[in-house]
Amino acid sequence: MSAVSWLQLVTSSGYQVEAAARAQSVLESAGPQAGRIETLSWFAFAVATAVYLATMAALFWALWRARRRAHAGTPLAAGAERGMTRGVAWATGATVVILLVFLSYDLSVGRALTPSPTKNPLTIQLVGHQWWWEVVYPDSAPQRRVTTANELHVPVGEPVVVILESRDVIHSVWIPQLGGKKDLIPGHKQSFWFQADTAGVYRGQCAEFCGHQHAKMALVVIAEPRVAFERWLSQSRSPAAAPSDSVTRRGEEVFLSAPCVMCHAIEGTPAGSRAGPDLTHLATRLTIGAGTLPNTRGNLAGWIVDPQRIKPGVHMPPNALSPSDLDALLTYLQGLK
Repeated sequence: MSAVSWLQLVTSSGYQVEAAARAQSVLESAGPQAGRIETLSWFAFAVATAVYLATMAALFWALWRARRRAHAGTPLAAGAERGMTRGVAWATGATVVILLVFLSYDLSVGRALTPSPTKNPLTIQLVGHQWWWEVVYPDSAPQRRVTTANELHVPVGEPVVVILESRDVIHSVWIPQLGGKKDLIPGHKQSFWFQADTAGVYRGQCAEFCGHQHAKMALVVIAEPRVAFERWLSQSRSPAAAPSDSVTRRGEEVFLSAPCVMCHAIEGTPAGSRAGPDLTHLATRLTIGAGTLPNTRGNLAGWIVDPQRIKPGVHMPPNALSPSDLDALLTYLQGLK
């Protein structure tokens, strides 16, 4: 393992995966798409290094010759200017060849990244909002459609096609270890595909400045075996569990009577707004605020009471709740599994 801290994270399906708390890097690919981009990056680095070393060597050689000639008082030889012209011409030709090689390689990688390798891949809709991601698993039967936020669950070793949309401004999705960047343009659908070859948790983010909280618009990809993925998908299709005690019942009442119900949906309750993230299975998510904070009771409390302090400019207003109502609401939300 690399010299980074490792966290044990447990998904809603109960499948344990290891997630690296590391910076996003195109040099740690975990799928064929990202692998092609990584190879192109290393090729560019190797060629640039060779060109740099050759240029520095030529410069020092020229300086050494000029200094030796000046020390000896020897004038430039006849035809030296023509020799320098030939040298510049050769260098220019080599530069053109290198650029053409780069162009050809880049185009070949681009063509390889475009088509999906299978006829019936898993399809997910990803919708960009300021500043969070709406994730939809479509189905021909409306009751089997799954809507969540800021997390993509995908099976390991299988291609996944992601249909991209934006509800407001231009966003750009980027999951460095799984694939390249792709823009989400309002009024225009786009798509890209990726494949995770190793189970784990991969962090992505918006790579296009989309407003005040652009930097806090992260996306988590959870890659797990097909059995665990199917179990998560089946669980996600179920409505929220009915409150089983007086505290959670009070929490549901607080949710339905507070401004929360104006923006969020919870399947199985009268709450059906789509202005904000769907909260039907909120407790299973690893983070809140689109990757801003880990999904803990304390962080959730701070987010509900004053989200503007945590993520200034977010479209969620503060909520003035009494301590008892807040405690009941937290208990209710943490039971949404």
